[in-house]
Amino acid sequence: MKLIRITALAAAAIAAAPALAQEAVAEVAAAPAARTPLETAAIALAAAATMFFSVFGAGAAIGKVGAAALGAAAERPEILSKSILFVALAEGLCVLGFVIAIMLVQKIV
Repeated sequence: MKLIRITALAAAAIAAAPALAQEAVAEVAAAPAARTPLETAAIALAAAATMFFSVFGAGAAIGKVGAAALGAAAERPEILSKSILFVALAEGLCVLGFVIAIMLVQKIV
């Protein structure tokens, strides 16, 4: 009986999805409100701060983790590939910050 209720709820949600999507498209199609220069400057400042903190944090992390990884690899060369993974995770932080900054800049245009 419980499975029938879950299936019925899932079917209802799937059936309602096109109607909800049409409402969402209608809202997106409406003309966006004009931004004030202060709002535009705030978005630009947010994009700059995002890039600054993500690059600064990633650089600090890569510096510390990279030095530790190479120090560990000097003692045991077989762990070099495992330690490079942590450097790549720090670089991922920088890439994520870049993507968020690009998304913020697209809101200005």
